[in-house]
Amino acid sequence: MRIPVIAGNWKMNLDRAAAVALARDLRDGLAGVARGSVEVGVAPPFPYLEAVRGLLRGGPIWVGGQDLSPEKLGAFTGDVSGAMLADVGCSHVIVGHSERRQKGESGELCGRKVVAALAAGLIALLCVGETLAQRDAGKTNAVVLEQLDSGLRGVAAADAPRVLIAYEPVWAIGTGRNATPAQAGEVHRVVRSRLAQLWSRELADTTRILYGGSVKAENAAELLAVEEIDGALVGGASLTAPSFLKIIAACPNRAR
Repeated sequence: MRIPVIAGNWKMNLDRAAAVALARDLRDGLAGVARGSVEVGVAPPFPYLEAVRGLLRGGPIWVGGQDLSPEKLGAFTGDVSGAMLADVGCSHVIVGHSERRQKGESGELCGRKVVAALAAGLIALLCVGETLAQRDAGKTNAVVLEQLDSGLRGVAAADAPRVLIAYEPVWAIGTGRNATPAQAGEVHRVVRSRLAQLWSRELADTTRILYGGSVKAENAAELLAVEEIDGALVGGASLTAPSFLKIIAACPNRAR
């Protein structure tokens, strides 16, 4: 079954009080949602992870980090290891978000981070996506598949169930634009086909592939209705409980 996932990436926003208040509102807002119909998670800024996790502990919302170091420990000033994330209660971590790739993160580095996340017992949410120039040049599939291949190079089939994929076209992040449902669905199918080649058809069919890129309450239902889209990685619209809860409510009630 592919239970839909709605994950909120809070990026570098909020302060401690606002992060805790948002977590509380989300927890309370999901009180009537049947478990197993949708999976919900949030990725707060590093300083607020423990406070948010403490509030959400025992509830239906998982907490994840926005990034991690490929290293286990050592003299890596400013970095956070997978073990540290797990130690404060994180179960997931985002890897290869386009905002980090644009700052120079290579596919090879993202692959090392995925391996580090899995080694720390975390679920890795690997992001892939093309720029507008790459899409206009007809390179969408080539770019996405290269990022997918490098990101999963060190992942054995046995670890596939602990990997989520997010297709997030760079040109649709924070721009107010988003891929049409048809465009997003097509890339999702390409990604799933590659997963079948890398692992197996069975594992590909059970891997959740999310869409990210200006997802908001107004367009969520149309995007999430696409059979190949298994949820959403939400940025700005995850920063207020009413908008994020509307996106969650728009998720089709289907276990696939």
